[in-house]
Amino acid sequence: MFSSAAKYSLSRRRFLQASLVAGATSSLSGCGWTLAQVQPTSQARPSDSNRLYIYTWAGYTDNDLLQSFTQQTGIEVIADVFDSNEAMLAKVQAGGGAAYSIIYPSDYMVGKMVAQNLLTELDLSRIEGLNQLFPAYRNPGYDPNNQHSIPVSWGTTGLIYNTSEVKASPEDWEYLWEHQADLVRQVSLLNDVREVMGATLRMLGYSYNSTNPEEIRQAYERLVNLRPAIATFTSDAWRPQVLTGDLAIAMGYSVDAHELIEENSNIEYAIPQSGSSLWTDTLVIPRTAPNPDGAYAWINFMLQPAIAAEVCQRLNFATANRVAYEQLPSELREDPTLFPPEDVLANCESIAPVGSTIQQLYDRYWTQLTSG
Repeated sequence: MFSSAAKYSLSRRRFLQASLVAGATSSLSGCGWTLAQVQPTSQARPSDSNRLYIYTWAGYTDNDLLQSFTQQTGIEVIADVFDSNEAMLAKVQAGGGAAYSIIYPSDYMVGKMVAQNLLTELDLSRIEGLNQLFPAYRNPGYDPNNQHSIPVSWGTTGLIYNTSEVKASPEDWEYLWEHQADLVRQVSLLNDVREVMGATLRMLGYSYNSTNPEEIRQAYERLVNLRPAIATFTSDAWRPQVLTGDLAIAMGYSVDAHELIEENSNIEYAIPQSGSSLWTDTLVIPRTAPNPDGAYAWINFMLQPAIAAEVCQRLNFATANRVAYEQLPSELREDPTLFPPEDVLANCESIAPVGSTIQQLYDRYWTQLTSG
């Protein structure tokens, strides 16, 4: 079990230029994190059953978590962090995946990595606790029967806003266009082509995962019209600005919203009525893993209900573990930011691969939008 620690102010998608290492001596003041020098990871590491290298999002591990695993297994953990699925994939494709035994891709990225033969097919007989997951996560659409991945957390994307800076509470993405005149340079959108284009597509009545070039063009043109209101495209730098009121509204993740609401009572979160994205982050074992035994030990550790529940409480992630969910305090289980009602979730979509040709179209529009 973890020791008590302060709430972390690190975004789900915030990138630290360092590795998080159990037992490291340099500390990040006020956060409870320990940092170590980044080690070169472009080459395969020699197999070492007493050491496990993982590649994850910032905010998904802390020193207490890593030390708890070491106490249980005797295996030292070194965690490097990435800032986007695409950056992670590029590193793995370049050979960097040979450095890690556990990687944390999001749902749609699992399919991409499977298609490129980058992942190990899991031996489910070695994994304990799969039956404790919510049913939807035992056979997810992005990875049928959990053949290559185990869900570790999930959440939604929505609008995070400062009530002192907006005239009315937003109920849908359309709010940004309807109130554009009052929001000049007051809006922050995620630095994520599929999230931003997907939200706009959904507002127009299309799928987050549209492969129709005409629909994608319409979404791009709507975003061009919104450009005067957009102050920045960022996945994390908006946080202090929304807290202080320098920005009125930001597209962000439920985990960030939950944390900021605790910091400032003026902050609220809305999942747009027309629909939004429902993301899941997972644990996978790359085909080149230097320590697959340690990787299975990490998966089993993260599936323990007590561990999953503690991670949910301290790091603000919704858990996919049903037993862990039942162990949470009632105020957390009933928090609609982390655990939205079923009717809201039913209107959300998971981001899915769209094929290389359509992805290039998305990317071309994105370059034009963000460089304008």
